[in-house]
Amino acid sequence: MKNLKRRWQLGKVRPGDGSALPEYRLWQLFSRSVLFLDLVTPSGETHVYAVDVRYMADAKSKKEHENAVGKSPAALYRDGVQIHRSNLPTSFPVPGGVIEVATSAFGLKRIHFVAEDGTERALRPHDRSQEGLRARFGLRYPRTSAVVGAVTLTILLAALVISLMHGVEAVTRVPAIAEHVGRFVSPVDLPTWGNVVLAVAGALSGVERATRLRFNRLIDTVSS
Repeated sequence: MKNLKRRWQLGKVRPGDGSALPEYRLWQLFSRSVLFLDLVTPSGETHVYAVDVRYMADAKSKKEHENAVGKSPAALYRDGVQIHRSNLPTSFPVPGGVIEVATSAFGLKRIHFVAEDGTERALRPHDRSQEGLRARFGLRYPRTSAVVGAVTLTILLAALVISLMHGVEAVTRVPAIAEHVGRFVSPVDLPTWGNVVLAVAGALSGVERATRLRFNRLIDTVSS
């Protein structure tokens, strides 16, 4: 299944237009991610690959990238020149393997170089991007970074548990189900403002996890 998925993603890749990698701007902090990969060819040459992910492409960009509605285009650059472009999720072919790219509602879901032998490594984020700023914060304040990570994970777990309890309560309200298993009443009944705060906190926590390239299924579960 993994091989079939990769072949399908590789089939979506189209030739690039040869344009130069645009400079990263401050106002693109929440709409764009750029990450780099240094690769050495068998001949000993070193090339710098860059993946440019646009989260909020306009209609013109979607058309140019042969993109379906609601998808985010991505482009692969080698030494600053665009060589491939694709819809997401995708797998870009590079010497010695592929670069797998996928996004979620909170940002990057996956962006790793997968070598032919199966080994993986994450790409290096642009210094001014969300991912780059979060990485620098983690290096400069490792203890604070660890606390922030623990808090966001706790918030996501709490949101998941509360969502599951509300879901079970809604299901057991159906008479046919309540007749056989009884009705479950959630012990947590948050007011409207409490649900809003939890939703916002969960969204921010999801973004924080995504900027650290530590996406997991928990984020998708809470967001749905």
